[in-house]
Amino acid sequence: MMNSEVFENLRLALRKGCLVLAVLAELRSERHGYLLRKAISNHGLEIDENTLYPLLRRLEDQGLLVSQWREEDKRNKRFYRLSGDGETVLKQLVQEWQAIDLSLSRIINGDTKPDERESAIHQ
Repeated sequence: MMNSEVFENLRLALRKGCLVLAVLAELRSERHGYLLRKAISNHGLEIDENTLYPLLRRLEDQGLLVSQWREEDKRNKRFYRLSGDGETVLKQLVQEWQAIDLSLSRIINGDTKPDERESAIHQ
């Protein structure tokens, strides 16, 4: 029987990189944390506040996001968006994700020949 703790640790590791990509992609448009979390959730990828806010701080420290405090609905909220470097890194990560997705699909499905789309991505 599968050890559920092992599965959970592997699941979390798999999700971690996916969440970074989702956050960067959603922040092509400026959002504050709550709306960002809701947008990601609406696409079927849950992220809780204890994961989201430290991730936002890390991405900002890495220069991939910029943020600004503003008042909205009589409350101060921190709005985030991609920086110029963040836009560049997002494009690179999307290309990497697409290449990984193609390769993994072939591996999982037992395909033995390279996909034509994969050749185009690696050029």
